Amino acid sequence: MNFFKIIVAAGLVAASTSVQAAEVTGAGSSFIFPVLSKWADAYKKETGHGINYQSIGSGAGIKQIQAKTVTFGATDMPLKADQLEKDGFAQWPQTMGAIVAVVNVDGVKAGDMVLDGATLANIYLGKITKWDDAAIQKLNPNLKLPSATIAVVHRSDASGTTFNVTNYLSKVSADWKSKVGEGTAVEWPVGVGAKGNEGVSGNVAQAKNSIGYVEYAYAKQNKLTYTKMVNKEGKTVEPTMPAFQAAAANADWAHAPGYYVILTDQPGAASWPIVASTFILMHKVPTDKAASDEALKFFKYSFEKGGKSAEDLDYIPMPESVVKQIEKTWSADIKS
Repeated sequence: MNFFKIIVAAGLVAASTSVQAAEVTGAGSSFIFPVLSKWADAYKKETGHGINYQSIGSGAGIKQIQAKTVTFGATDMPLKADQLEKDGFAQWPQTMGAIVAVVNVDGVKAGDMVLDGATLANIYLGKITKWDDAAIQKLNPNLKLPSATIAVVHRSDASGTTFNVTNYLSKVSADWKSKVGEGTAVEWPVGVGAKGNEGVSGNVAQAKNSIGYVEYAYAKQNKLTYTKMVNKEGKTVEPTMPAFQAAAANADWAHAPGYYVILTDQPGAASWPIVASTFILMHKVPTDKAASDEALKFFKYSFEKGGKSAEDLDYIPMPESVVKQIEKTWSADIKS
């Protein structure tokens, strides 16, 4: 069953019982969906107001907010200041999380396998095609890997998760940078596409000898086999909250126009190499002011009371100093 089509079960449909409640609609990032659904469920229980969010990918979310068909968009690829100005958007980071490589190989359990950026790039370039390739075996001398063809899975939709993965691969592999590059959608040399973090999770879970990339909450919820990674400092790290926080600590939000910060391949011996943020996009001059105001109340609630539920899913809450800065942005930029 397509995960984002069962939004009703996740408690994200706007409350029909409250006639006075503004209808708040959002669309975009599947990266943020697990925690956003938790926040929305708690917010509805506390206020009676629902949030209708479609997990359709960052690219589609940007198009919907540009078309003014939703109250807010969510994207894991931040827009640069000139694009924000052109579209009349306010942008801010709502949460941070990590992207992990996930595999389905007999006998390999979560955290057993180690990959580095160059090897991951070569798998997605189609240069490494077998699990017992010498490069993988060198990183995993104690694993008995099959001589089986690697089934590569990637996103088929315009995806902020893809943007962050391809941004990372472009930093660690000159070959990847020159042949493929970065973006929400790229010309994949090999593999099959799946829609959303949900689709990639489902494909990897079902296909033997496969590899994919997903937001860590999806790996955790679906009990997928994640790999360790070798980071910028050459250290092997596991996907843990301290490793995510170590990478996030390098974010200089205060000096970034439009909060444009990319957190891939960060320095630090403890840093996880692919950390990303989900950014919220809203019109500075909204067409529906009541819905815009309600959306800001929801995001304020999520900052104030959603930290634990975020950490339970291994997202990284925004630091309090950054939240105060974001709330000033709301007051200065968004008309209510």
